Amino acid sequence: MKTMLNVALPKGRLGEKVYDMFAKAGFECPSIKEESRKLIFENESAGVRYFWVKPSDVAIYVERGAADIGVAGKDILLEYSPDVYELFDLDIGKCRMAVAAPSDFRDNPEKTLKVATKFSNIAQRYYSSKGRDIDIIHLNGSIEIAPILGLSDVIVDIVETGTTLKENNLEVFETIVPISARLIANKSSFMFKSGQIEKIVNSMKDM
Repeated sequence: MKTMLNVALPKGRLGEKVYDMFAKAGFECPSIKEESRKLIFENESAGVRYFWVKPSDVAIYVERGAADIGVAGKDILLEYSPDVYELFDLDIGKCRMAVAAPSDFRDNPEKTLKVATKFSNIAQRYYSSKGRDIDIIHLNGSIEIAPILGLSDVIVDIVETGTTLKENNLEVFETIVPISARLIANKSSFMFKSGQIEKIVNSMKDM
């Protein structure tokens, strides 16, 4: 019996794009396209088992070995620093991590800067590198309203098109880092299933 390779895919549009890349690389699993509430799909002949998980959880499944490989945004890898191998940049799901604020914002270095974000570690590292004293306000959603309500001076968040920012009268002041989807691997799986993993990597790189 073939050794199965467990692949964690992020739920949503990005995951569907990623699955299409795996399928084109020769690792299709037709049942994944059927309308159902199933979360796990396998194709024994291709030796692959896919499962859908929340995008922010992919790295946890891979780090802990429940998945051999998976696809996670560079934002998640930078924020949580999971102990995984980053194999390569899939060049999809592109956006950027940025600092945004109301258009009339002017930074006063004499005062502690209040930063609202979901990405506390990325924000902390970025401002530490600039020697800027900050107060991080960790929020889990609707970050754009924090400066409007005076909770923060700026926000650090993912910006794709910038439409949400514009609608809330905010604009990007600085780009911290470009973000895209990365193929990641569990460290011990990479040793024991290296043949299968490398085959996928090489097929996807050749696309």
